[in-house]
Amino acid sequence: MPLLVNGARVDLARPTGDMIRAHPHLEEKAKLLRSQPAQTVEPKGLLYVQQREFAVTTPKDGSVSILGSDDATTCHIVVLRHTGSGATCLTHCDGSDTEAEVSLIMSSVKSLSNTTGCGRLEVHLVGGFNDDRQLSQKLTNQLLRAFDLQPDDVHLVTFCVTELNDREEQDIHFPIIYGIAVNVKTAEIFPATFPEKGPDEDLRSAHVLTGAPLTNIYDAKTEQLRIGPYFWGPFPHVDFWLEQDDAQILQNLSTSPLAEPPHFVSHIRSTLTFLKAHPFPSRSLFPDRKPRIYKKNEEGLWEQVCSDKI
Repeated sequence: MPLLVNGARVDLARPTGDMIRAHPHLEEKAKLLRSQPAQTVEPKGLLYVQQREFAVTTPKDGSVSILGSDDATTCHIVVLRHTGSGATCLTHCDGSDTEAEVSLIMSSVKSLSNTTGCGRLEVHLVGGFNDDRQLSQKLTNQLLRAFDLQPDDVHLVTFCVTELNDREEQDIHFPIIYGIAVNVKTAEIFPATFPEKGPDEDLRSAHVLTGAPLTNIYDAKTEQLRIGPYFWGPFPHVDFWLEQDDAQILQNLSTSPLAEPPHFVSHIRSTLTFLKAHPFPSRSLFPDRKPRIYKKNEEGLWEQVCSDKI
């Protein structure tokens, strides 16, 4: 079954620019999304999703009402929702294994939906820009193809990626939207920033930096955030990287050095410091081979419910 726009199959043999011209409402919707100022989302009721993570839940969730992610430059944030059940998945894709990742998020939404009943699967793609290496364009094309290969009809509703999410300043290109959130109850999608990206922000970032596959971090049935267990070996040349100045880290550890948010280098340093402190997480972090589990408390904030905090 194909990827559809307004009931018609997307012709992936043609450039994405042709698709945008053939469906001007997609460009209008992207323009409307870009025009909204980014809302600051506080941690109450929020489940923040990092790069190469995904989370899925339904409007019945009593703990999580907002899924969100940001700091996307060449990455794309994908929201997949079933309109009948309201089951909603948000993921932050970087092009590492797009076809497998799309299959995974499709399965996760379908597992919480009765797809034989009313409703349809809708996808929203946001992120990327006209970067020099055309990584954004490559990821846009990968995502479109991966959804087109799915056995179910998938309706493309929001397409605010690459050239439709690009601004230029003194001959340098930047994304307009770096992050989005989706309200699981209302299905509203909006540009967003997140002061709190935890819990276990460094641990989760370390998992990505060591080459992790896309990982599901949430159990909607128990309303628990589950981190790990994660395993890696000593990070190569970690001391070398920690000795480098900000410019070297930015140049070598970013896919788009000129477009990164201002906290990129401090975030990478924090992650590298964590990796140096925990070269063998099987010993220091997960000796019992069990995940670190969090639930929302009465204030709507994450609270660890088992194993000691780092």
